[in-house]
Amino acid sequence: LLSSFIFSCAPATPSTSQIVNVYATASASPFLDDLYACADEASVTLNLTSDSPDISLRLGQLDGWAGSVFQVGTEDILIVASLQSPLPSLTLDQARVIFAGQGDPSVQVWGYASAEDTQNVFEQAVMNGRSVTSFARLAVSPSHMVESLSADANAVGLLPRRWMTTGLRELFVAASVPVLALTPSELEGAVRDLIACMQK
Repeated sequence: LLSSFIFSCAPATPSTSQIVNVYATASASPFLDDLYACADEASVTLNLTSDSPDISLRLGQLDGWAGSVFQVGTEDILIVASLQSPLPSLTLDQARVIFAGQGDPSVQVWGYASAEDTQNVFEQAVMNGRSVTSFARLAVSPSHMVESLSADANAVGLLPRRWMTTGLRELFVAASVPVLALTPSELEGAVRDLIACMQK
């Protein structure tokens, strides 16, 4: 009885949680919620960093990646405008005309830097590899895009579906793309478990 009492009063040995470095592009950042949920299940600690991550999340294909690639979801890239926008739902040809800067001059086009994954997907799917008009304003992130479009009834821009808010209206689905998890090496341990969880 005494020995069991002593054992129960002994300080618990702290469990060591494995740390996995993770990163997500701004467009893919909502999918970090899924990754954090999987980490909680697996008792893994995530460290958010762009410096040599074990797992990177992004939207759409990445050229020249030498590591492993796993699909962990799907996301729509949308053309959106504020609820007050006079623009109707768009066809592919109408979208192309607007983002080439050849439509109604009162429409203010918004985009991202060409290296951003949402912009890259849009230019391949809608613009046939060409850039959008040079008169487009640049949003530095999807949250900046939401803010800019919500404030201007004449603005039109691009958002991943998970970034949509109640103040915006979908005009066109530009593309449906894979959400990818990139790993620099073969899967093992906690990294393998996290990606398998996200694929469920």
